[in-house]
Amino acid sequence: MHPENGHTAVAAVDLVKVYGSGDTAVHALDGVTVGFARARFTAIMGPSGSGKSTLMHCLAGLDTATSGRALLGGTDLTALSDKVLTKVRRERIGFVFQSFNLLPQLTAEQNITLPLDLAGRKPAPGLLAQLAGVLGITGRLAHRPSELSGGQQQRVALARALVSQPEVVFADEPTGNLDSRSGAEVLGFLRNSVREFGQTVVMVTHDPGAAAYADRVVLLADGRIAGDLDNPDRAVVADALQTLGAPR
Repeated sequence: MHPENGHTAVAAVDLVKVYGSGDTAVHALDGVTVGFARARFTAIMGPSGSGKSTLMHCLAGLDTATSGRALLGGTDLTALSDKVLTKVRRERIGFVFQSFNLLPQLTAEQNITLPLDLAGRKPAPGLLAQLAGVLGITGRLAHRPSELSGGQQQRVALARALVSQPEVVFADEPTGNLDSRSGAEVLGFLRNSVREFGQTVVMVTHDPGAAAYADRVVLLADGRIAGDLDNPDRAVVADALQTLGAPR
C-alpha cells in the first residue's frame, strides 16, 4: 500500500530514529516506509530490537523521529508542536498498553470517559453502553481497577481507547499481562472492532498466535521492513519470524 493514498489511516515515510551519536549511535528505524489501511487490523512483529515498538511510538506521536514523516491521515505528526501533538493524540488516537494504565482512584466508567472528559467532549449517544455490553463489563462500570481481574481491566482499557471513536487504535502487546483465555477475548474484540465498527487497529506483538488475529502482519528486522503477510496464520507467522532470527 502506498503510504499516502486515501485508504491509508497512518503511515511512515522514510522514517529514521537514531538513539545516541557517533560510535554508539543505534539506528532503531532505518528509513521505514509503510502504510496501514483504514478499517484493517495490522500486527507489527520482529525480533527483539527490530524497531517494532519504536515504529509504533513514532506513528502514535509518543516519540519523535530523527527524520522522515509520520502521517495520521493528512496530518504530518513530525511537523506539530508538542501542544498540538498532545491534542491530536487525545482526540484522534486510541491506546491500549500491556499494563492497562488505568487510574486506580477512578471507577471503570470514569477511566473509560477520561480522554473525552479532558477534551471537553461527551461519548456518542449509546456508545458507552454498547461498548460495555459487547465487552461484558456493564456490571463493572462502578468498580475501581483493584476490584477487577486483569482481563476486565484490559477490557476497560479497550473501551477507553474506542469510546472517542479514534482514527486509529495502537495496541502495544495488549495481551502481555493476560492469561490465554483473557488474551483471546481481547484479540477477538480488537478484530471485531475492525469488522463491526470499521476501526483501524495497529498492534505490536511478539506472539504469532496473537498476530494470527490480524488481517496483515508487517515484519521488521534491524529497523527496516523485512516482510509483509496478508491473512496470516500462526504457522506462517512463526516461520517468518524464524527466518528473521527470532525464537519460535
